[in-house]
Amino acid sequence: MNDLGEVLAKLSRNKLNICDTTLRDGEQAAGIVFANLEKERIAKLLDEIGVPQIEAGIPAMGGDEKTSIRRIAHMGLDASVLGWNRASVDDLSHSIDCDVDSVAISMSASDIHIEHKLRKTRQWVLDRIIESVEYAKSHGMYISVNAEDASRADPDFMLKFAQTAKDAGAHRVRFCDTLGIMTPSDTYSYVKRIVDTIGIPVEMHTHNDFGMATANAIAGVQAGATFLSTTILGIGERTGNSPLEEVAMASKHLLKIDMGIDTRRFREIAEYVARASAREIPAWKPIVGLNCFSHEAGIHADGVMKFLSNYEPYSPEEVGMSRKIIIGKHSGRSTIKQVLNDRGINIDDDTATAILEVVRATSVSLKRSLSENELVYIYQDYMEGGQGRPS
Repeated sequence: MNDLGEVLAKLSRNKLNICDTTLRDGEQAAGIVFANLEKERIAKLLDEIGVPQIEAGIPAMGGDEKTSIRRIAHMGLDASVLGWNRASVDDLSHSIDCDVDSVAISMSASDIHIEHKLRKTRQWVLDRIIESVEYAKSHGMYISVNAEDASRADPDFMLKFAQTAKDAGAHRVRFCDTLGIMTPSDTYSYVKRIVDTIGIPVEMHTHNDFGMATANAIAGVQAGATFLSTTILGIGERTGNSPLEEVAMASKHLLKIDMGIDTRRFREIAEYVARASAREIPAWKPIVGLNCFSHEAGIHADGVMKFLSNYEPYSPEEVGMSRKIIIGKHSGRSTIKQVLNDRGINIDDDTATAILEVVRATSVSLKRSLSENELVYIYQDYMEGGQGRPS
């Protein structure tokens, strides 16, 4: 548990901060249920890599949810622990019971939601924001006001929404692209207007329905947002959220903003969350997928072996991964020579060319890549006069 001053100090250390919601929005993905122990372990892992704020769940759900949130709040984490709430004094009282130091107060911002979900008016929305923020403020909480469906809100009303939250005492506004419908250019324009006009810190909470979650999060940062809402592996409602590992690496390498996250443990954490959520990590998943540093195509493998940066934007060690040179249909002669050389076998170009022909034919017949041992067997067969052909 931290007091408000500690939370504010913690969230002012870096130019850009992560508020990870794996334990809340991540678990809301259909079919995912974390055991209490898993929630605590994930919170500890996030804290260990330097995530400054963890959205631990929804206290108003009660039962195991409230129990696990309270335990996380009492784990002695360096990270701020945040509870998610509707804009309701009753919800907030549950968060206060859990001893969290921060609260997210969520309220619909679009007319579609206000009219067809809440069946209320814009003024009712603003009144609930004021009431909720003032209540949380009276209990010494750090406060984020979440503008649900902000991407479909009337732009002028969105400014009024943000100004109301700021005037009531909120510390930031969460801009939610709830249906993932924005493009990076639209996101930039919309968020910049809020930042420039209202002057309140903005958090990006982007969904991935059109594959834009990470791009929109980064566009928001370019527009002046200083917080990013993420989940490990991007798990979340429908097609998921902006993945922690993607926005952290994109911020670091593309925007040159280092958030102080220990990226070397990304694969470790991804594997834990994948097991806990009964999800597979796709081999082609950016940052933590096994194919990120696997090279088969001859020109790529040759380029990497000559100079790593030819075909790798960052080192595999930076994200807890390792490099693999794949032997298969698309391999080149240099791969054959290098892999065999690593085994203490030196061959000339003509031999490498002959062996490569067998490697490609074998890969096609088996419909897979080959192991280093299989390459050695092909070499041995070739040298014995069998031309390496599989029997």
